[in-house]
Parts: sequence; C-alpha cells; structure tokens
Amino acid sequence: RVALIRTLSVNPDILLLDEPFSALDYQTRLLVSDDVYKIIKNENKSTILVTHDISEAISMSDQVAILSKRPATVKNIYDIDLKIEGEKTPLKSRKVPEFQTYFDILWKELDTYEN
Repeated sequence: RVALIRTLSVNPDILLLDEPFSALDYQTRLLVSDDVYKIIKNENKSTILVTHDISEAISMSDQVAILSKRPATVKNIYDIDLKIEGEKTPLKSRKVPEFQTYFDILWKELDTYEN
C-alpha cells in the first residue's frame, strides 16, 4: 500500500501492477486487493494488472486480456461486467453469480485447459 501511494504521489498517467500480491497469503491478498482497488478508483487511474491468478484478474478488472505462450500475443480480450450492488470491490466481485461464469470462460482460454 505504501509503495502504491508513493507511486501515485508523482501522478503517473498509467499504473503497472506486476504480480503485486504474489508474496501475500490468501487472506491478506484479498484484503490488500480491496484496499489497492479503492485507492486506484479514488485516484481515477488507468491500471495494467499483470497476474497469473484468474480470480484476481476478474475481481479487479474491467477488462481481461488473455495472452498466448511465448512470444506472447493477445489471444482475446474480455469485458468484465459483474452486477454488484453498491460500490464494487474485489471481495464483493467474488461473491456474484457471474464471477464463476467469467472464471470458466477464461480458464478455457488458457493453453493448459483440457477439454
């Protein structure tokens, strides 16, 4: 959180979050992702979130891009439209019915998926 606030202090146009929660345990990851999401929304910043965690991508994003294997190219881009009452947060996002639908769609896009 401190690193994000320090980064925002120089008023960048775009933020790049590259696996920002990877070193955190699951519970802390959920709590910190909510905090980070709120800060980004309050500051109205465009953000690129790089993650291997499908749930994290869905819960924190308006769009998710699926990349191919190396050399990476964009395979597909999905608009994420979760029906959430009140203010959206990553934790609330994980509780809506459409969340699992998006998860299943994105999972099938991965090259590791077996039919």
